[in-house]
Amino acid sequence: MPSSPGYKRDYKQEAKTAKARGEHGDRMERQRARREVDKTGADKNNNGKADRREGKDVSHNKLLKNGGSNADGYKIESVSTNRSRNGHKPKK
Repeated sequence: MPSSPGYKRDYKQEAKTAKARGEHGDRMERQRARREVDKTGADKNNNGKADRREGKDVSHNKLLKNGGSNADGYKIESVSTNRSRNGHKPKK
């Protein structure tokens, strides 16, 4: 991001570019998975998140960038485990 004092981000252009790159569909798929988990779990803290998802990520069994979807399944994992995978298969 430019550090010039008067710089303003063009959010409309960023959204348009992301949609053109095909990122929009994957983002919506992630959002639907999070909402499904939140709908089925208890929310004792009244913050809109299911307690079992508090501080965790919803991880898809087949990565969305590899053609996965919510139909392939998803699970709740810690942030570090989910984001460190980077699309690599787990070591045996």
